[in-house]
Amino acid sequence: MTTAAPGAPLPPDPGALRIALQASVVRRALAFAVIVGAVLIAINHGDALLAGDLSPDRWIKMGLTVAVPYLVSTVSSVLALRGRKQRNSGDRNSGDGVDY
Repeated sequence: MTTAAPGAPLPPDPGALRIALQASVVRRALAFAVIVGAVLIAINHGDALLAGDLSPDRWIKMGLTVAVPYLVSTVSSVLALRGRKQRNSGDRNSGDGVDY
């Protein structure tokens, strides 16, 4: 087992993708993306929506506005689940990273 210095980033974990694709993580991230994305779209693009200014650039920006909370929620879930596993096992990189 190798240990990193305190505060050093963790090495890449192939199990992180498995965690990110778990149904519970995806459901939670989608819920946050819809709710937070809708609020941010209303704040940032509401005037354009009301004016009917829906150019292709605007659609891309609104898509990114929803994608950001999805990614933030997913990364947060992966880090939290990996952290819980580390606390429970005492090993930074053991197992396959699924079903914590």
